[in-house]
Amino acid sequence: MVEVLLLVGVAVAVFVGFNIGGSTTGPAFGPAVGANAISKTVAAALMSGFFFVGAWTLGRRVVATLGEELVTDPGVFTIESSIVVLFFIGGALFVGNYFGVPASTSMTAVGAIAGLGVASGALDWTVMGEIAVWWIVAPVIGFWTSAVIGRYWYPRIDAWVDIESTPGALFEVNRDGLIPRPAAGPNTTRRELTGGVVVVAIGCLMGFSSGTSNIANAIAPLVGAGVDLNMMILLGGVAVAVGAFTIARRTLDTLGNDITDLPLTAAIVVAMVSSTIVVGLSAIGIPASFVIIATTSIVGLGWGRATRTATVSGAVSGEESPAVSVGALAADNPDDEPPAIGEESSEDIPSAADLFDPETTGRVLAMQNVVPVLATAGAYATFLLLYAVWW
Repeated sequence: MVEVLLLVGVAVAVFVGFNIGGSTTGPAFGPAVGANAISKTVAAALMSGFFFVGAWTLGRRVVATLGEELVTDPGVFTIESSIVVLFFIGGALFVGNYFGVPASTSMTAVGAIAGLGVASGALDWTVMGEIAVWWIVAPVIGFWTSAVIGRYWYPRIDAWVDIESTPGALFEVNRDGLIPRPAAGPNTTRRELTGGVVVVAIGCLMGFSSGTSNIANAIAPLVGAGVDLNMMILLGGVAVAVGAFTIARRTLDTLGNDITDLPLTAAIVVAMVSSTIVVGLSAIGIPASFVIIATTSIVGLGWGRATRTATVSGAVSGEESPAVSVGALAADNPDDEPPAIGEESSEDIPSAADLFDPETTGRVLAMQNVVPVLATAGAYATFLLLYAVWW
């Protein structure tokens, strides 16, 4: 009976890992695929590799937090309770996908485990409080870091990223020697090549950061129940790889979720800020929500761009009015030298409705917080019933 339950638990964990691979590959490598820097197959391979590296290194610390430190009595983690926890995590992924909103698997995993801990009286409130504080602080850091970049440095970054694409692939495989090796395409310029390498490198960083935080969401309950950590990391890595090579292809076709729908410059800024924060939190064992940090970074970047004053066309000489468009985050500047603050034309800044919908952003942020609350309440009620009836 125990073996059957273990197989069921492993199957649910694999399902969660499969969905993680499918949902995170697009945001990580969508810009690189869209720029023809790499193919979808190469993107899946890079995602699989860097996710595993992140999971095998810093990911262990997050697994320890969820599987051991979040509850005062590790004995509450049984195969049966782990299956229930993983069920709520997988259910959150389904709800998020159904409503077209990337739900936070990290917050949902913590919520489901917290529901178990409260129902059993074994929740470590100190650890839970530390996690909750970082959940508040991290998005604020992401917002203000991106806002500062948008306010002072975005036009210069945009001018550097604004690289004219040449016909043909950015990279190709040179098969002249014994070992095939990547090489620049026949029409690729040095600047275009450098930009492509940067975009791919940022995707690898996002894959690594996903591994450091998200591996715990798939395996922590079973590890807490006594299943070997190394074996579960390997299994979780394989499940993520399968998702990256299969269902992620559709998200790569459309450049993933809201993050990669942004202009390339904004996507790079958001990815760098969000990934750095997630890796830093994983290093201290805090499960972080990439999607929430990224969402607040997007808003912060737009707000920072909107605070740059723009000279209104036709205004009285010497008068300036503030730009009010949050969509300013996507303003293009083809010149080598971006305009200084206060020297931009209002024509350089598109309207907010072009790229930024406050109502949609509010719905995304609401769903990202409602889903974990539902998982927490559902897990608590389920475990309370199970403890009262069977345990």
